[in-house]
Amino acid sequence: MKNAVLLICLLAGLTAFGQSGSGFGIKGGLNFSSTGDLSFENVENIGSDTKTGWHLGAFAKFGDNLFYLRPELVYTQVRSEYGFNNQSSGFTMHKIDVPVLVGLNIIGPLHIFAGPAFQWILDTELDNVSLGDLDSDVTIGYNLGIGLNLGSLGIDLRYDNSFSSNDASFTDEIFSNTVLDTRPSQVILSLSYMF
Repeated sequence: MKNAVLLICLLAGLTAFGQSGSGFGIKGGLNFSSTGDLSFENVENIGSDTKTGWHLGAFAKFGDNLFYLRPELVYTQVRSEYGFNNQSSGFTMHKIDVPVLVGLNIIGPLHIFAGPAFQWILDTELDNVSLGDLDSDVTIGYNLGIGLNLGSLGIDLRYDNSFSSNDASFTDEIFSNTVLDTRPSQVILSLSYMF
């Protein structure tokens, strides 16, 4: 009986410690990204290799001890690499992400979350190649993840992807019938601090 009471008190204490209420915060971290295929006319598609990028942003959190809403505003650099013709070319994308996450506090400091992510693409570059305009500068994706809050500090791990491809054509005559799917697929590791 003593052990059961002790366990209940411990779980209640962890729940109170781990669940921060509403507030605002900052976040930053690393993203491990790959992007869609590089497609040449009459040639196999070439997939990208994962590279590390980074992100920095702010968020607001609204909710109670069970559910919360967390909109974020994040500047993100996505990087990947393509190998073709015995060379490799690095791809870089700069974008603003606006995930709108709904979360569920599970137990103690542990929580899960998911939601749509609106992406505004600022710039795309592929080494030594001129890219044309993208199909769209604004895309919609999704985030799924798990996190741990320890007071004002938080850490989360999430998966981010887009619902549809977002192609860029090449402006160089050599690659006139080549298309690059710029859609990122990312595993994102973030540290956050809530005020």
